[in-house]
Amino acid sequence: MTNNEDVIKALHCMTDAAYKGMKDTIPMLAKKGRASYLGERSIGHQDPGATSSYLILKTLLETIESRHKSK
Repeated sequence: MTNNEDVIKALHCMTDAAYKGMKDTIPMLAKKGRASYLGERSIGHQDPGATSSYLILKTLLETIESRHKSK
């Protein structure tokens, strides 16, 4: 495995964990941020911070994979 493949494998693990974490926020009661003002009504909504973190990692992974394949 090359160093680039190690990075890609690590990013896959990170992206998978971020996706799971993002989905796991849906049944949670928000305790911080704007959503905390909603109280019980925040339950059933995906956390926007978790969503943006997942999207950043996913985009980074896709970019690195596409550049690695084009070499």
